[in-house]
Order: sequence, then structure tokens, then C-alpha cells
Amino acid sequence: MISYPNTRKDAVIDQYHGSTVADPFRWLEDDTSAETKAWVAEQNAVTLRYLRALPYRDQLRERMTALVNYPRESAPEVRKGWHLFARNDGLQNQAVYYLQRGEAGSPDVLIDPNALSIDGTTRVSMLTFDAEATHIAYMVSESGSDWQTIRVLDVATRTALSDRIDWVKVSAIAWFRDGFFYSRYPKPVESAAAYSVMNEDHHVFYHQLGTPQSADRLVYRDAEHPQRFHQLSTTDDERYALLYISDRGQGKDGMALSVMDLRNGIGDFREVWTSFDDDLSVLDNIDDQLVVVTNRHAPNRRVVLIDPNAPDETQWRTILPERAEPLDGISATGGRLFATYLKDVATRVLVHHMDGTLDRELVMPGVGTAVGFAGERGARATYFTFTSFSEPATVYRYDIASGAQTLHRAAQLPFDASQFETQQVFVASKDGTRIPAFIVAKRGVIRDGNNPTLLYGYGGFNISLVPTFSALRIAFLEQGGVFVHMNLRGGAEYGEDWHKAGMKAQKQNVFDDAIAIAEWLIAEGYTQSSRLAIQGGSNGGLLVGAIMTQRPSLCAVALPAVGVLDMLRFHKFTIGWNWIADYGSSDDADGFGYLFAYSPLHNLRDGTAYPATLITTADHDDRVVPAHSFKFAARLQEAHAGDAPVLIRVEMQSGHGGTSLAKSIDEAADVYAFLFHNLGVTPHEITA
Repeated sequence: MISYPNTRKDAVIDQYHGSTVADPFRWLEDDTSAETKAWVAEQNAVTLRYLRALPYRDQLRERMTALVNYPRESAPEVRKGWHLFARNDGLQNQAVYYLQRGEAGSPDVLIDPNALSIDGTTRVSMLTFDAEATHIAYMVSESGSDWQTIRVLDVATRTALSDRIDWVKVSAIAWFRDGFFYSRYPKPVESAAAYSVMNEDHHVFYHQLGTPQSADRLVYRDAEHPQRFHQLSTTDDERYALLYISDRGQGKDGMALSVMDLRNGIGDFREVWTSFDDDLSVLDNIDDQLVVVTNRHAPNRRVVLIDPNAPDETQWRTILPERAEPLDGISATGGRLFATYLKDVATRVLVHHMDGTLDRELVMPGVGTAVGFAGERGARATYFTFTSFSEPATVYRYDIASGAQTLHRAAQLPFDASQFETQQVFVASKDGTRIPAFIVAKRGVIRDGNNPTLLYGYGGFNISLVPTFSALRIAFLEQGGVFVHMNLRGGAEYGEDWHKAGMKAQKQNVFDDAIAIAEWLIAEGYTQSSRLAIQGGSNGGLLVGAIMTQRPSLCAVALPAVGVLDMLRFHKFTIGWNWIADYGSSDDADGFGYLFAYSPLHNLRDGTAYPATLITTADHDDRVVPAHSFKFAARLQEAHAGDAPVLIRVEMQSGHGGTSLAKSIDEAADVYAFLFHNLGVTPHEITA
């Protein structure tokens, strides 16, 4: 029997629209206090003692290290003849960025993020060329934080400029002439609270190269609406600056758009779309006209042409009409529109001329996910990456004129992926809606009800959970595991209607979908409750928390990662208010009603035997602050009446998701060791 640390309880009471709600573990929200840090240390000590006692934990880590040890490379971004790409030789904590001249050039290291920190937790992202490819600006984050710092390199010499932009979050890098636009928040009053303090008052600035940040020009600020996001991009020809404004803190799921004509320099914005109920995103411009993708009167999205000087909706001209399949992504490259659609969660790619006429449909290598197709207006070729549950990321080159596809880079795996197969099934949810799911397992899996089975889901924020490859997952499949990838409502797999069916007051549909799939797997003989686990991260952590509190006997193991678990106070921290558009808010009487009904923290019941639970979070998660997991763990340990372990694992110097490859391997090994042990599975033939 595990002896859990004693967690102090305070008499904290909140009033919500006539209802009284206790919050005795409120003090754990202060992640900077000595008492909270001591509590975390005690919890980690208990968890690590438990994990270290599992005899195959180290073997799993060794096997996972071997599985992921293969070279992998991204598709190149091409600008003015330069090819920029990322490569990981196998076990590097971070991929290294390379630059080469032309397709046949010799690659040179541009940035090695592994050299930026001792533990490999400093990440580099969003590398962006200026118009003439003489400079590259990029973002740096430390220890997994969402806070970013922008730095700049001279392309020819590979040397760093003195420019440094701090306190950047939710921002693009938008070059214009000899500088760039970016978005940032004011520096927190107390730097120690930067990972949990609410983020408000998003500014847009213009930075001219060679000047200090203090000299940057304020381009846009809306002090009357401090919980709006303001992100700015520029068109490829730098003709227009495009200001996107979201009001998600007020429950609005769309985006307003304003445009600045930059021909005469930085000036004033002209409003193009002022509603926050629909999305408009500019792909490109054709002279004075904007090529825009929108879900206005098109839940599956369409592409229209808009004159920013006469933006009335009656004047829009449709280029690509809405299709039965949702438009998942689109880019304008080489005089073509590359439109990727989701057909039952698999990618379909249609290539159109800029006037909307069809050029051709690409033939995909299989049922999976294709991303990429970026490039310059005059590009003669573009690149895309294809992946599936059994195929690692493979890069292809596409010749725009001929339509020829050729293999550019393929990964050589240190294992035989062909021993696994994938099938897609459709399961009726509680209300009869057909919910797709992919089942991945060894070929010829026997349906005797004994297979260790792992359900994985997300179901939210208009995000499609598409097929992807994971070498670490192979360690589970090799042991006879069945992996089930669920495409729940709340995502974008079938367009905006699918999203709306799983948000706000309809959120229970998401949990019902996952429960229906679990019950179907049991009925079909794939597994049984004692061999079933459910896993999800962030909004998926909420999914796990809701299912284990609503149906505690449905599965034997629950794995909520960096989860949103306190649905009454999520909007009080960092950018949590941004999620009101999907969840609603406890500040609203109706919102409180449905949030309180499923909030995992508030639906734990004393004397209940819950599944074996391993909660995972990180000390530098400033997106879903670790207080969610802290409070849930404290309450779960108090309420739990069974013998199964209910533990929390808090990663140090890490954030929302794996911060380095080494930390990802360590956490995955711990999760799978916990999973196998509590499903009654003894791993066999774990070989490196």
C-alpha cells in the first residue's frame, strides 16, 4: 500500500451563481511558493520509488532509445535558392538546422540548439527568411516555456546580430524591409511568476534591425480589450500587413482581419472583417486582391478573393468552393493552390491554378497525413512530408509543371514496421453519431479479450488528430499492445460542425464518443476493462480526467498528461482565458452549470476505487499550468478507496510536452512501465 504525502487543506469557499464550491487545495496554485515546491518534491519521491521498483523500466528505456535512434529530416524551406531544413542524427535532444545552396549543395550547420543549454531543453523554432534571404529571424524558448525570444542571423556569414526581442508569445515574425513585426506581452512585474500569471495586453511592434528593443515602434494595441490576441503577418511581396484579432476570451471562436497597405511604409489599418464569429486567413495576394480561406457560410471552408478596399461580403468571389470534405490546409506556391482535404481523417491533395481551376490530384503513398507544399511564388518545385501509423516522416519533391513526385528523403528504421497493421473502424456514439478510430497492432491480432489496449484521444479546439508515426509507440506494440487513435467530436476531422458538436455545452459528446469506442473494443473482443488504458494530453488530459471520474471502472489505467482538470478556474492563468471559446466560462451561469457537471477536479467522489493513475505535468508548463495536475492529484489521493496507485510525475525544466528527446524517452518509459504493470502485463523480449 502506498503512503501518499499529506496535503494541507484550507477552508477556501467560492460562490458560483448561488452554488457553493470548496477549493481546499487552492494553495497549490502558487507554484513559486516553498510549500508547493516541497509538496512536488515529496510527490515525485513517492512516484519515483514506485517506478524504480518496476523490474522492466530500465529495459523499456533502453529499447525506446534504440527505437528512436535513426536519422530523420524535415522538408526543406526554399528561399532565393537557399534550402533550410532540420535534421536529427538519431539521439540529439533537438534537431539541428542546416542551410545549403541549391538542391545539390553541401549543407552547413546554421543553428544547433543542443549547444544552447547543458540539458538540451532550449528549443529553436519559426525560422523565417527576410525577402532577399539575407537574414533569418528565429525564436528561442527555454525549458519548454511558451515565452519566446527572437534572435537574428546573417545568412551569408552565419553570424548572430545583436538584435534581441524578449517577452514574445503568440506571435509571428513578419518581415518588412529591414525589420519585422512581432507580438508580445508586457514584461511580468514579477519574473518568478511569469509561468502562471495571466497574460493580458497583447501589443504589436515593428523592430528595425540594429536597434534596441526599447526603440521598437508600437503598431497596434487595444487597451480596452486586454484579452485579445493580435498577430501580424505580411504577404510574400510585402505589399500588405495583415492583422488578425481574436476575442476567444469572450467566447468568440472566429477572427477579425484588418489590412495595412505597406507601399508607402507603416501607416493605418483598414478593417476588412470585424466579426469574431468566423475565420478569414489570407493565403496570398494577386495584385490588389487578397486570396482568403474562410469558414464564413462554409463550415468545411472555402477560398475567396476579397478586395480590401471594397471588402463587403457581397463582393467576395469564390475561387475554391466548399467541398464535402473539410479543407485541412492550403498554401499558395509556384502559381498554384495546394489544398489538402481530410477524407475520413486521411489526406487528399488537390492542386489548383490560382483562378481555382483544377490542375491535378496528387497520389498519396498510402492512407496517412501529408503536410508541406510551401514555397515562393516563382517556385518550380515544392516539398511535402508524408507519414502514417506505420511509416515515418518521408519527404517528397513535387515538380509543379509536370506533376512528378520523387522521393527526397526516407528514414531507415532500426526495426521492421511492416509487422504492424492499421485498420479504421467507425463506432456509434451514445447519440448514434459515427465516430472514426484507427486500430494499430501486430498483424493477425487475436480478439480473445486479453490484449493490452491503449486509447488515445483529444477532441477539441478544432484540431484534427491525424495519423502520425511514433517510434516510441513501437515499444508498446511490440509487446502485443493494441493502440487505438480516436477521432472524437470537438476536433476538425469533419469540419466546423464536428467541432461545434464537441464544445461548450456539447462537450459531453466528446466523452461519450470515447466511452462508446472503449465499450465497442470490449464487445468486439479486443480487450477488457482490466486490460484497458486511456491516455491524452492537454485538452486530452481533460478527456482522461472526465472519463475516469464518470466511469471509474471502465479502464484499469488512466494517463492524464498536462491536463485541463479544474474547469472552474482554468481562465485565471496565463492564456487560459483563450479557451473560453471552446469550453465556456464559470463566470457565466450556464457555463458554470455544464462545466461543473464534468470538471474532473470537482467530480472525484470519496470512497471510490479509481483506475491506476499516473498524472504527468511539468514545472515550466505555462500553457496548462501544473496547478491543474497538482490539485487533481491531491484530491484524487484523498478520495481514492482502491489499491491501485494514483501518482503524479512532475518533470523539472520542462513545459507543455516533451522539451528534449531525453526527457521524452524517460517519461515514455515511465508511462509504459506503469501501464504494463497495472494492466498485468509482463513485457518479454525487450531488446535494444
